[in-house]
Amino acid sequence: MADQNQMRKIRLDKLVLNMGIGKSGEAIEVAKKAMNQITGKKSCARDAKATQRDWGVRKGEPIGVAVTMRGNDAATVLKRLFDAVGNRIKGKSFDDFGNISFGIKEHIDIPGIKYDPEIGILGLEAAISLTRPGFSIRVRSRHKASVGKTHRISKDEAIEFLSREFGVAVV
Repeated sequence: MADQNQMRKIRLDKLVLNMGIGKSGEAIEVAKKAMNQITGKKSCARDAKATQRDWGVRKGEPIGVAVTMRGNDAATVLKRLFDAVGNRIKGKSFDDFGNISFGIKEHIDIPGIKYDPEIGILGLEAAISLTRPGFSIRVRSRHKASVGKTHRISKDEAIEFLSREFGVAVV
């Protein structure tokens, strides 16, 4: 492994957990409580981008809850999320830029989470972003640039990383 280029090393950048509730009020507070139970981190409400009259949603109204995690916290929560889905992910969950996303139908499937009658059962989505050293050129303030085609993380590289680091099988 010593002869491998350090700039090609893939790492977990961030994990974003999202619960789309669809209505504001007490449901958002319940979702925040559930998200805190899962991650141990403070979550924030996500507002509706547009008005949807058929669903009774107004622009700017909180309709979801999200948490962004990085580093070791993200890795430990991610291991629990993979356990909840049986360490198996569909191949269509991967894109061509090092991003993976999957859903969990019931948050009580996650190891360590007990059923709470005040919360009920909620579903959530997990979005994982993988990076390499040098990817910061996309977001820096001066002289932004795109990541080169050969430096991007392919679907196969992302699958290999997840199977090596987290023991995930792709079906």
